[in-house]
Amino acid sequence: MASRIPREWFGIQQFPAVTQSKLHELLGKLKEENVSTLTILLMGKGGVGKSSTLNSIMGERLAPVSAFQSEGLRPIMCSRMRAGFTLNIIDTPGLVEGGYVSEQALEVIKRFLLNKTIDVLLYVDRLDAYRVDSLDIQVIKAITDTFGKRIWQRTLVVLTHAQLSPPDGLNYDDFFARRSEALIKCIRLGACIKKQEFEKSAIPVVLVENSGRCRTNDNGEKILPDGTAWIPNLVEVITVVISNGSKPITVDQKLIEGPNADERGKFFIPLILAFQYFFVVKVIQKAIKQDIAKESKPLWELRDMGVANRKF
Repeated sequence: MASRIPREWFGIQQFPAVTQSKLHELLGKLKEENVSTLTILLMGKGGVGKSSTLNSIMGERLAPVSAFQSEGLRPIMCSRMRAGFTLNIIDTPGLVEGGYVSEQALEVIKRFLLNKTIDVLLYVDRLDAYRVDSLDIQVIKAITDTFGKRIWQRTLVVLTHAQLSPPDGLNYDDFFARRSEALIKCIRLGACIKKQEFEKSAIPVVLVENSGRCRTNDNGEKILPDGTAWIPNLVEVITVVISNGSKPITVDQKLIEGPNADERGKFFIPLILAFQYFFVVKVIQKAIKQDIAKESKPLWELRDMGVANRKF
């Protein structure tokens, strides 16, 4: 079945003129690098603001958001086209259910992504989630097991609910730095990324405030506490991640199914057989020959050998 042609991205017109200009500039830079399609994957736990972030970027209410409703059970992909550029954003269900990583949610996500190419992963969490725990590490590990460690080279962390007052009188910047550091450390542990690897491909952290109460500047742009217009800033960081030299993630059948159990360890079979031959079989053969040499021969065998009639 032929894929549907994306609708025109009219939602961009809902942004202030300054934001529109900046977005057109950023998308124009991507087209200059021969990037005409951008596919963004949103993943994370439930209730962290994935759907709200999708709606904010698109400038339309495309994904349902309700404080009194559970998340959808299936991913959705929203596609829009503007001046020859196609933007796809994929929203996914939360990865945690009943205090554990949901294998069912992961399976549904993988099947949905089959034959799609992921340019950027937005790993979404809340700024006001004050600590990380073993469940966060499990979520990171599940994503790594699904897409491979290379997915983190194409990732940026998005922290929602940025318009908050830090606890215990902490300075806002200090609180953001501590929260970011804790989450990045969690990613490094969950994905088993060595420190040297991590330094080569540092994961950026971006703040987001989807609330309608978000402050605005004189141009009408939604801004963070430091005055940064966050929507164009988010898109700009996305373009930086795309241009870091890493390759997009193509979700094929092999990636979904994981390593073939029949293929695992085939490389080591010749080594194992050689080890068995030289250190087991050869040793046994040598021991047998020694035992045979020491063994007293029966008279009939000695007779056949011409020894029985020999006088000593």
